[in-house]
Amino acid sequence: MISAEQFWVAAGAIIPLFILMFVGLLIRRFQLLTDKETARVNGMVFKTFFSVMMFYNIYTMNIRETLHPTLILFAAGAVAVVYGLAFWLVCRSVPGPKQRGAMIQAVYRSNFVLMGIPLAGNIFGEENIAMTSMMIAVIIPIYNVLAVFTLETFRGGAFNLPRVLGGVLRNPMIVGAIVGFVFLLLGIKLPKPLLKPLGQMAAMTSPLALIILGASFRFSSVRENPRYLIAVVLSRLVVVPAAVFAAAIYLGFRGQEIVTLLAIFGTPCAVASFSMAQIMDSDADLAGNCVVFTSALSCVTMFGWLLFFAAGGYL
Repeated sequence: MISAEQFWVAAGAIIPLFILMFVGLLIRRFQLLTDKETARVNGMVFKTFFSVMMFYNIYTMNIRETLHPTLILFAAGAVAVVYGLAFWLVCRSVPGPKQRGAMIQAVYRSNFVLMGIPLAGNIFGEENIAMTSMMIAVIIPIYNVLAVFTLETFRGGAFNLPRVLGGVLRNPMIVGAIVGFVFLLLGIKLPKPLLKPLGQMAAMTSPLALIILGASFRFSSVRENPRYLIAVVLSRLVVVPAAVFAAAIYLGFRGQEIVTLLAIFGTPCAVASFSMAQIMDSDADLAGNCVVFTSALSCVTMFGWLLFFAAGGYL
């Protein structure tokens, strides 16, 4: 039996995310931002605010309390297993190369940064999400390398690992994480007048990103290959999380560790998967629909997973 307290813990984590996304939908509906302006603001958030957030969260963390090697190994290993199974199953059942690339990417690559970080912040407080933020420096490079490898493979291109790794190292979030680690490990102390605005920018990042995410939604045609879309939605929101969480609970992960895994494996398809599919000659319509439908339905599935964790005493 789920108690009222457990219900509101789950609701309090999910509802704010979708209120902010709904604000973005209203901004789009009333044309307060054009598509071009939305894209520019999104670029600003990605290149500036996320970089600052990564720096601030890592710089201010207690490394002894937040560095969990077992969690890092488990999460990275789980991403690799999910990717391998998705690659094998999609190649066996989907004949079109464009659909293959879009589906594989949608199954393994989640919206960890845009929805996972705010989720952890709503549960534990923005000042206590260093463990979750630190995982960005591990998971995002893996996502990016696998995405380029997958999309290049199914468009017949050549996979250039040095070029991909160079792109990963230029990612603003990774740059922010690296600089944050350097400052933390060297014991470089920033004066409070400088640290305070960085903290304010870090606090603005997630709400602003969610609003822009809502303003960026587009509904493409879903009449072509609806089976593929249904398969991706079920895999991304139900099958993959169920398998990963079962293993995590069995291995003893609890509290912020289990919420960090929810942020990685229970959130919808990454928004970046649509733009990459478009740029790299994959099925952009299918990729876009995967983002939209998993985002819309994740309000139900993430709420359900949180209720399950709360009722089972795993939070």
